[in-house]
Amino acid sequence: MQALLKASRLIDIVNERVGRAVIWLVLAAVLISAGNAIVRKAFNMSSNAMLEIQWYLFSAVFLLGAGYVFLKNAHVRIDFISSHLSPRARNWIDIVGIVVFLGPLCFILIKLSWPLFVNAWTSGEMSQNAGGLIRWPVYFLIPAGMALLLAQAASELIKRFAFLRGAIPDPLGHGEEPTPEDELAREIEAHAKHADEEIR
Repeated sequence: MQALLKASRLIDIVNERVGRAVIWLVLAAVLISAGNAIVRKAFNMSSNAMLEIQWYLFSAVFLLGAGYVFLKNAHVRIDFISSHLSPRARNWIDIVGIVVFLGPLCFILIKLSWPLFVNAWTSGEMSQNAGGLIRWPVYFLIPAGMALLLAQAASELIKRFAFLRGAIPDPLGHGEEPTPEDELAREIEAHAKHADEEIR
């Protein structure tokens, strides 16, 4: 179990780093979008390449960030139901969901998208729009994103089984650790209290 948990931690580190890097693509997409809008309005000019890079970046954020979202347990859950279940029940539900739904879905999408990427790579497929971009990078995002998500699914599966065996705390624990938002709220409250005391 310790070897599996070590592998899980390694996967977590990879998805953490990828997720933190991908966050910057949001800023890049916003700046490019704003630049395109300004150039189009001010100079009546446009570039298909600049328009396409926006949805390339948008795709990268969602596909490459999927594993990071799963790592942070920030995906959609029906908390109203899960909050009333025992920790063991919640973890068993996650195990079933990963094994029956998420794992097979990732595998199927990797299998279906890989030939698209290979064909685009070997043929040098380009956008049909004049001045558009080469297509293989955006096709590659699908198998790459699904591989990261599948790896994170394996990591989460290890953690669920480790919890059920009593090796680690509940990975789905609600409210056991403060979120960054909670910590920020506490700091703001502390500063406000300190400022009130100084005024008095």
